[in-house]
Amino acid sequence: MRGKGKAVTDLSTEEKIKEAAGKVFTQKGYAATRTRDIAGEAGINLALLNYYFRSKQKLFELVMAEKLEKYFGVLAPVLNDASTSLETKVESIASKYIDLIIENPELPLFVLSEVRNNPEHFIKLTEKVDFLNQSVFLQQIAKKRPDIHPFHFLVSLLGLCLFPFLMKPALLRIANLKEKAFIDMMLERKELIPVWMKAILKTKSVLPVIQNKRLKL
Repeated sequence: MRGKGKAVTDLSTEEKIKEAAGKVFTQKGYAATRTRDIAGEAGINLALLNYYFRSKQKLFELVMAEKLEKYFGVLAPVLNDASTSLETKVESIASKYIDLIIENPELPLFVLSEVRNNPEHFIKLTEKVDFLNQSVFLQQIAKKRPDIHPFHFLVSLLGLCLFPFLMKPALLRIANLKEKAFIDMMLERKELIPVWMKAILKTKSVLPVIQNKRLKL
């Protein structure tokens, strides 16, 4: 029983450290964060943090990998479902992504800050998300709209989901919104975004038909 209790304690401490690390990394970025800052946020001493995680880089890579798993984990099963239409995928992505960010409001800012401040870390950790290039979703877009690059459509879809959350502090002030009103607005977007994206699919483009070239993420 003592062994089981220790395992539970270890897991609880590790999770507390990772949660604190995610918060501090989001606020300060990787370069400006010290392990002492993370220990303070977690409410433990530095020696205990070093016992669990030997370096800031290893802790960051673990936290970032978990964040990216959430970030891209929503996409993979939807994008590669050969049994659903493009329109159904759009509805599912908008719904799942907005729900994900409501539950993890720090996620977009965390990922964005590291893409900007530490692109080499991000590139290394995203080497395994090349599934986007071969996804059924992009193939369906290319077939339906050969005149536009599929990533134009995907970036627009994700941007409509993510941008309001990134701009939340400004939107709350400019639109004079309370937290509940903001969340209600984001939930409305789960219905509105698919309507807008489907309109794009139906709109005649002024661009000539292009050859869709494979992009590297």
